[in-house]
Amino acid sequence: MTHLLEKFILDSGKKAFDPEHRKRLNYNISKYDETVIKGKEQYKELELAKRRASNLKHKAIEKLDRYLTEFEANFTKRGGKVLWTLSGKDARKEILNIVKRSNAQIIVKQKSMLSEELEINELLQKNKKEVFETDLGEFIVQIAHEKPYHIVTPAIHKSKEDVSLLFHEKFGLPMDSKPEQIAGFVREHLRSKFISADIGITGGNFLIADIGAVALTENEGNGLLSVAFPRIHIAVVGIEKIIPSIEDLDLFLPLLATHGTGQNITVYNNIILGPRSAGEPDGPEEMYVILVDNGRTGILELKEQRRALYCIRCGACLNGCPVYKSIGGYTYGTVYSGPIGSVISPHLLGLKDYHHLSDASSLCGNCTQVCPVKIPIHELLLYNRNLSVIQGYSGFGWKIIMKGWKKVMMHRWMLDKTGPQIKNRFLKIFFRKKWGKRREIPRIANKSFKQLRKEKSRLD
Repeated sequence: MTHLLEKFILDSGKKAFDPEHRKRLNYNISKYDETVIKGKEQYKELELAKRRASNLKHKAIEKLDRYLTEFEANFTKRGGKVLWTLSGKDARKEILNIVKRSNAQIIVKQKSMLSEELEINELLQKNKKEVFETDLGEFIVQIAHEKPYHIVTPAIHKSKEDVSLLFHEKFGLPMDSKPEQIAGFVREHLRSKFISADIGITGGNFLIADIGAVALTENEGNGLLSVAFPRIHIAVVGIEKIIPSIEDLDLFLPLLATHGTGQNITVYNNIILGPRSAGEPDGPEEMYVILVDNGRTGILELKEQRRALYCIRCGACLNGCPVYKSIGGYTYGTVYSGPIGSVISPHLLGLKDYHHLSDASSLCGNCTQVCPVKIPIHELLLYNRNLSVIQGYSGFGWKIIMKGWKKVMMHRWMLDKTGPQIKNRFLKIFFRKKWGKRREIPRIANKSFKQLRKEKSRLD
């Protein structure tokens, strides 16, 4: 058993049996669930919209090279610069080169899971730069010296009392500060940072190939301010975020909003075409789009799992997953948690060390049901499990058990000749640890289904 698997099992047990954690997480997610139900009412045929979105993402991923090249050609026409990076190390190097070349000291950031994947904050702080998260949830976890707990809502694991205490300790706000007061304080606190920032770093919800633009969608306006004020804008975007046309946004933006937060559409939706043009009053003097692979083409090579690249990061699968709601975000030990994280993280970080994440699922299929782009997530988890066996990452003991089980299942007489007492003893000896300390091993019935069927047939 690897260190990472042992840690996962230990952390899972702590979180799953922490009643306060479960209560807080389930309460916060339930509020999103309520709004998502209402948000879906805007659709007359939701399944049709989801099928169309899935087909468009399929088209984009299958022709990824073509659409990325088209994006680059259109984006550079207006003075933007595209940097292609194969690894996370390459991406960090390009970001640091821009920061050093421009002699930047203050950097403001919009919420971006890819920036967490690349550990951009740690990179900039190591190089003595001031970096400020400007999304409220991200700002909360940043000052708490934590990582995002959820793809969409970084501070979903915290109660309003937790946040009030945090701001009391960090900034001297009253202990009983209301959420509105805290949000107002953060707004004022960050205003000067936007104005004085040298560089703004954002992600990109979508890359639009036919016009060469980055689409940003958000609720707080911090993303727009991170673009408008600094003289340099760096958009760090995964290559899978490409969509063919600007006309596709009217499908994707409402789907993302509805499944992420229950809104008909998010408050601020911006299409960034490049640096400031002559005559424009605001916007950056320079704009860079850093296209990041960092393991994504490895997923692209997999016939089935490549469908995980359709993901638009709405977070719906996390909200619907009984495992995530039980063990929380940090237990996974990866940037991308929940069902979609369990599919992609083993390939981004190494199947050998992270294949256990694909086992962290009940395979109930709710993640697949709620996905707005119809990714069959629970099926992809099974493909991951199969791949880990093929590559030899399942334990020796488990292989023996499965071989024995296969032999018995293919020879019915072995089951018939073995009485319930022997079967129960076998389960108790060999499956006690696998079944877990807190669960009682089920008992085999005195009569098998075959015996009961025969008895019923005689009576009939």
